Amino acid sequence: MEQPPLTRTVSALERHTKEFSEGEIEALKPKIKGWKLHALLAFCAGAGFTLFGYDQGVMSALITANQFEDIFPETVSPVCLFNAATLQSLLLAIYEIGCLIGALSNLWVGDKLGRRRTIVLGGCIMIVGAILQTTAFSYPHMIVARIITGMGNGLNTSTVPSYHAECASAERRGAMIMIEGTLIIFGLMISYWLDFAFFWLSGSQVQWRFPVAFQILIAVAMMGGIPFLPESPRWLVKHGRNAEALAVISALEDTDHRDHRVLQTYAGICEAIEAESEGGSGKEKLSELLHGGPQQNFRRATLGIVNQCFQQISGINLITYYATLLFQRLGLNDVNSRIIAACNGTEYFFASLIAIFIIERVGRRRLMLFGAVGQSLTMVLLAILGSIDNPATQIVSAALLFVFNSIFAVGWLGMTWLYPAEIVGIRIRAPANALSTASNWIFNFMVVMVTGPSFANISWRTYIVFAALNAFIVPVVYFYFPETAGRSLEDMDIIFAVAYAEGVSPVRVSLRKNLPIAGSAEADEVLGLKRSREDLKATEVKQEVSKVE
Repeated sequence: MEQPPLTRTVSALERHTKEFSEGEIEALKPKIKGWKLHALLAFCAGAGFTLFGYDQGVMSALITANQFEDIFPETVSPVCLFNAATLQSLLLAIYEIGCLIGALSNLWVGDKLGRRRTIVLGGCIMIVGAILQTTAFSYPHMIVARIITGMGNGLNTSTVPSYHAECASAERRGAMIMIEGTLIIFGLMISYWLDFAFFWLSGSQVQWRFPVAFQILIAVAMMGGIPFLPESPRWLVKHGRNAEALAVISALEDTDHRDHRVLQTYAGICEAIEAESEGGSGKEKLSELLHGGPQQNFRRATLGIVNQCFQQISGINLITYYATLLFQRLGLNDVNSRIIAACNGTEYFFASLIAIFIIERVGRRRLMLFGAVGQSLTMVLLAILGSIDNPATQIVSAALLFVFNSIFAVGWLGMTWLYPAEIVGIRIRAPANALSTASNWIFNFMVVMVTGPSFANISWRTYIVFAALNAFIVPVVYFYFPETAGRSLEDMDIIFAVAYAEGVSPVRVSLRKNLPIAGSAEADEVLGLKRSREDLKATEVKQEVSKVE
């Protein structure tokens, strides 16, 4: 499943597998194997992210639908000390607060429940929230319902990327999780077109209630495949279910559990956990997120948190949540603004496909740098054209919103679900990804909350703020973000350990070609694992034989 070269010794591998009988491993092996197992895993993970995208976009057009405004007049007319723009923004942004609560709750429930059960729990909570949204008849009712829906989504988005990354091979991991990013936009596109289709039912509350209820079907589809999927092999090893982990790895590879690739992957996982557990209690503590040392937990968790933050401060949700309103501000009527918003979502989806095919060849760093530079320049142009504001510049501005989406789709869309899952070690992966996802929702809330009042008060100057923020991202990524492309999850432990030992930047180490492979004798030495003299001697003999072969 991971690196093909066999640099482990037979004796060292037996150290991890000798306590299992073949019958025990075969009995624990999942019924679905190979590409069918990967396809089902991709479907369930994809359904989760389709649901995420659908939820992000469904309110974009509904907030200006006449039936929605009749039920929630607070979003149209001023109420007490709050103006309509603020209450409208709050109705949209409060969803992110729910997502934040859900993501943070994963700090405590994620590793206890496991990846599969956490996803099911998140789906159930989303269904409850969707039912409450669909039946809402007052502004407070809708606020509470959106918080509950967000809690379920927060659990899912902080779990699904880790689960998928832990089950995917190094050479396929980037593309598979980029597909999840594409499916976010697929869900967004569906929401835009469904909103447009039901816009014509202007005499019925079905105009907005059905699009809101539709998310229940996607949640059911996501949860339907989970019972047929195995738990993450890395979570299983971490919780002492080693025989089951070996069975799952062999099922993912669709080969015998004695195959050298399966054993290499299994040994690498065991030794990564062993290295992280040395001197500890065997159970993760939140305080470990603050540790430095060879594991560099604090630095790695911070990279994941900052990565998620950068996606949001790019300004993408100016368009995602306010697409219809933005096009209306550019002079389009109700119908045309909805058509263009739906076309924008469709083009966004097709642009997101590009990253799937180039992520492993181009690498993570280059795509992030490309996205930040392109997004900054686009925001500068939007500010300039917004200051002129005539029919010609409005047309160009509408086109630039398409351009911004395209650049973001290639550079940052799937990156923030892939990179945080790759960069942290297995011992802190669940809490670190909970915090990184929480970062996403905090800054998502901030952007969505301030966008309405910002455009109402400083108009086109809002784009200048986001142009500056995107420009700030460029040097931070260049100097501080290591490359993860082509590396196994356990290889990242070695990169940070080498950087710590040599006193150099992990960025420089990540670009080297000659690093030890996870599970090898050299990697053990880097990680500080103690191995017997017999094992080390046998390793050297085996490596010499491999060279001859």
